[in-house]
Amino acid sequence: MKTTLAKTASDTAKAWYVVDATDQILGRLAVKIASILRGRHKPTYTPHVDTGDYVVVINADKVRLTGSKETDKTYMFYTGWVGTAYRRSVAHMRARKPAFIIEHAVKGMLPKNKLANAMLSKLKVYAGEEHPHAAQNPVPYKG
Repeated sequence: MKTTLAKTASDTAKAWYVVDATDQILGRLAVKIASILRGRHKPTYTPHVDTGDYVVVINADKVRLTGSKETDKTYMFYTGWVGTAYRRSVAHMRARKPAFIIEHAVKGMLPKNKLANAMLSKLKVYAGEEHPHAAQNPVPYKG
């Protein structure tokens, strides 16, 4: 039996999925999203080609973290100037930029190369229930 590999990203059809993050654990949700973005759920998966689908995440502000991560987990930022590194907790980021929590978790689960930038651009995260991608007819992701 012959194995077929996708040569270009245009060889596969791109689907749109909607994932509701309400009361889902952040890490487990990020694994599912990263698999869809990479295309691991398709039989035409090829590691060196972007064969993944688009993902729209809604209710990002209602994602759940286990244990005491809500207050203990911090994100570090650095402006580039000496002594200007600062940290923000998950509770602070949830109040200001709730989409960042999911984007950061998914980015850490993608490969560390140029292909990951293309995959991450197919991720659309929204804090509330509404999203502007109704014209793409996204289907709810079961899995």
